[in-house]
Amino acid sequence: AFRESQISNSEMMIVTTVLETIETSVKNTKVIFEGIRETVTAKQLVEADIISQDVLDDLKKGRKSVKEVVEDQNLHVYLQGKDSIAGVLLPDSQIMTIYQARKKGKLMPGTALILLEAQAATGFIIDPIGNRKFSVDDAIKAKIVGPDLCQKLRSAEKAVTGYKDPYYGTTISLFQAMQKDLIVKDHGIRLLEAQIATGGIIDPVNSHRIPVQVAYKRGYFNEEMNEILSNPSDDTKGFFDPNTHENLTYLQLMARCVKDPSTGLCLLPLKGKKTTVNISLGRYAGKSVSLWELIHSGYFTEDQRNQLIEKFQTRKVTTHTITTRVISTIEKLEKSEAPKMTMGLRKLVSAKELLDSGIIDDDTFKQVQEDKVTLAEVTKCERVQQYLNGSRSIAGVKVYPSQAVLSIYSAKTEGMLRDGIARLLLEAQASTGWIIDPLTNKFYAVDEAVKEEVVGPDVCEQLLLAERAITGYKNPYTDRTISLFEAMNEQLIQRSDAIRFLEAQIATGGIVDPNMSHRLPVHVAKPNPGYYLHRNGTAPSCMTTILKILTRTSSGRLWPHLWSFGFSATNIGGITSSFFSTVRIIIGFVFFFFPVVLFPPFPLIVAFFFFPPFFFFLWAQTGPSFCEVLLDMTRSMSSPSWTVNLG
Repeated sequence: AFRESQISNSEMMIVTTVLETIETSVKNTKVIFEGIRETVTAKQLVEADIISQDVLDDLKKGRKSVKEVVEDQNLHVYLQGKDSIAGVLLPDSQIMTIYQARKKGKLMPGTALILLEAQAATGFIIDPIGNRKFSVDDAIKAKIVGPDLCQKLRSAEKAVTGYKDPYYGTTISLFQAMQKDLIVKDHGIRLLEAQIATGGIIDPVNSHRIPVQVAYKRGYFNEEMNEILSNPSDDTKGFFDPNTHENLTYLQLMARCVKDPSTGLCLLPLKGKKTTVNISLGRYAGKSVSLWELIHSGYFTEDQRNQLIEKFQTRKVTTHTITTRVISTIEKLEKSEAPKMTMGLRKLVSAKELLDSGIIDDDTFKQVQEDKVTLAEVTKCERVQQYLNGSRSIAGVKVYPSQAVLSIYSAKTEGMLRDGIARLLLEAQASTGWIIDPLTNKFYAVDEAVKEEVVGPDVCEQLLLAERAITGYKNPYTDRTISLFEAMNEQLIQRSDAIRFLEAQIATGGIVDPNMSHRLPVHVAKPNPGYYLHRNGTAPSCMTTILKILTRTSSGRLWPHLWSFGFSATNIGGITSSFFSTVRIIIGFVFFFFPVVLFPPFPLIVAFFFFPPFFFFLWAQTGPSFCEVLLDMTRSMSSPSWTVNLG
């Protein structure tokens, strides 16, 4: 009995010792979590206000496991973040990495780079096919991205790993690097926005994301930057939707993505360019038009469009089913609304809208309502046609003496027009309605023109900005579509560009109302005290006056022959006088004619030394003589094809 008691006491001592050892070990052991690049301790999470002190105590005492805490506290978002846009989804349901889509021409290089930088700045480069994540260097080794993007992606990855302060050698955050001008502000805003959209601002020192209030305290964010990101304008929307060509925030672009059901990764769907539909009625009658373009035409409301896209993306309907629905919807609208609706610049316009805008009178509207005359017959009237579609802008160039006709972009690529002149003329086309192919007499929206190779992708972004003069601008405060003039007032577009586009619109039929999708007569104007605009948000009478003066005294375009002179759209047939021209005449009078009185031989001396070099310079600039240039201008004005003539 004594021996049994002795053994029992020995066993108890051993058990007590083991328990004390385990307890001491637990107390001294750090509870760690997997962060973005390094492990994160529970104490770091408490300091970041991500978990409470009570949770930390439970972890230390073993009452809770790391797994339980991650599930209970939703820690995964702060530790790893949400997935960024991982890849693209093609119309045939094929999944591609962003780099593959770039190489195969599915994404433009700039768009692909921005999306890959967003991946790097939010944690990892993603392989959506293998469902794997890599650092930038590992992604290059695995051939998920190419070495050509290595440096740019490494730079973006510093938003995760941190920047080195050049003065103190310490690691600083993305926002602090922006403040110290170590990264361009626009670029930094784009990366910071991507971080917030995918879970929160990254603390590079502690390798996890943090709440906004903690970011304020640590100097990783401030209220001014929060205001910029909370109310984004077109200038701060750093991401691009390749389907609609809109500038968006990263959060908005993510909202247009779909989730891969097998991996849960976020994929950007790309529209199918090969799915075309033959339409027999309406604006597209007799044309083969892409399905995507039809869905985004004026025939469908925004809700209808979103429903169709959602059903297609979730694979609830086939392409054939959607095509059938689109055709039936268009035919139904055209047949039922034909007497009351007509096609404007981008969408359908009703007879009532034409009446409200002063384009048709009460008697005509009454006849349309009573079916005495169709709206189609009314729109054949030259005056109505002018406001619906405008008059022709400059379509192309005619080369002498060969008489060859070229599109403006072709003239640019063949060296017939300087890049700057070609860009201005193409922007004038886009801002007045359509990009024109003078060879086939076809008219295109900008994205259509790029697809049909009437213009190249190098000018796409600039022309899309100009095209907003037709489609309208989004007011960043109200999300309302506003006109070109309102956008200028809101500083969404530079004043010089806006005046140039307005002038081109007036020269080709009138100012465009993007909400009504047609041009407006000047007499429709009624001042609005809130914006000092027309009733429909276009230019006030004072602006119209300014534009009339500008067409006589200001030049926004250059005549190709006389590079030192400018031409306005409404007076492209002659050299316009400007204020500076007047000053030059006065100076010339003072310095040339006044000395004649004092020194009669002066004109002979000037003629001998000045005129030969002057005419040599003029010949070098123009090619033909000055008289030939003037004759060329006259031919340009009388040409029915509205082309710029090049000698």
